[in-house]
Amino acid sequence: MSRTSIPVDFSTKERLDRLKRDDETWDEFLQRVTSSEEPIEAGAWSDEQAEQAKESIRKSRENWR
Repeated sequence: MSRTSIPVDFSTKERLDRLKRDDETWDEFLQRVTSSEEPIEAGAWSDEQAEQAKESIRKSRENWR
């Protein structure tokens, strides 16, 4: 397998570092973020976010009536 380097600005590298998981290589990370399929991650929302989403759905249903 051949290897390459991709020069990026420091700020870009910082943003990528925040998105990369600790248990993945840079190659795995880039494959994940460029994949056309997005995996469903169970528990992706905090309890507060889930409750806010439920409330938004309730309100939209009430307004639709």
